[in-house]
Amino acid sequence: MEAYLGIDVGSVSTNLALVDEDGRVCETLYLRTQGKPVQVVQEGLRTLGQAVPAGVRVAGAGSTGSARQLVGVVIGADVVKNEITAHAVAALHLAPDVRTVFEIGGQDSKIIILRDGIVVDFAMNTVCAAGTGSFLDHQASRLGVPIERFGDLALAARNPVRIAGRCGVFAESDMIHKQQEGHRLEDIIAGLCEALVRNYLNNVGKGKDIRPPVYFQGGVAANAGLRWAFERALGYPVTVPEHHKVMGAIGAALLAREAMLRDRRETSFRGWAVSEVECTTGSFECQGCPNRCEVVQVWLAGEIIARWGDRCGKWSNLPVALPAG
Repeated sequence: MEAYLGIDVGSVSTNLALVDEDGRVCETLYLRTQGKPVQVVQEGLRTLGQAVPAGVRVAGAGSTGSARQLVGVVIGADVVKNEITAHAVAALHLAPDVRTVFEIGGQDSKIIILRDGIVVDFAMNTVCAAGTGSFLDHQASRLGVPIERFGDLALAARNPVRIAGRCGVFAESDMIHKQQEGHRLEDIIAGLCEALVRNYLNNVGKGKDIRPPVYFQGGVAANAGLRWAFERALGYPVTVPEHHKVMGAIGAALLAREAMLRDRRETSFRGWAVSEVECTTGSFECQGCPNRCEVVQVWLAGEIIARWGDRCGKWSNLPVALPAG
């Protein structure tokens, strides 16, 4: 059996997915990045490699996310794509008629508008963390509530209070004020969910033609309170797919599958054993011109396998020693 690997490395989570020849999801893995993208990817490959039955061959690999370039050279990815494309492909694979995708991750959020299976518009919010997973984790910790219970508490609200959600700092201040006034915890959490949805629709979704069917993806989609708030604001159902946490990785795997079946070539994937190879990174400032470019170098098993960051190509175009295997 042949399978296709997808890896999505973000600021908060690193996700891996394996799909079969028909695009069905075989294995998924969700890990915390913890500021160590390469090491966590190696840990994920080690775990996934042990879970995959003998006789399964990885015929293609893809990477996406904020560290897609770095991870791509380390694992030998056949396809390196941005998150917008990966999430759109995954959503379309599950629901060919999907027309809007909401994606909220650990530190950013996105909206993707699709028509007839094509991305026609998108937007990202990377300026403010209000509404993202890290913000919700912080609020859950401050309130002494496990993040897993956040959604259930929001659904138990009787009279959601109005929270200022335009800014993360203001939202937290407003929540503290509402607590001190004596409002119920459930009503405050529900109010926060509604505030975050307003913030998302007014900023990320501003001017976008949002139409159903809508898919809600990313780790934050696990919060039933956010889904409820979206449905209340939009007036129609919002679907949270089964593998909502790892949709970016699934999209990367599907893109790798498409590329390899189209091109009929051998994969560049280095194999599960790359999880045991020492990988290090470093950088230096080029003194060749006033640009002072910061050049990144990647070593695998003591050999430089990639360089990037220079504008002129002086360093990135130099030949690199690609280790065997």
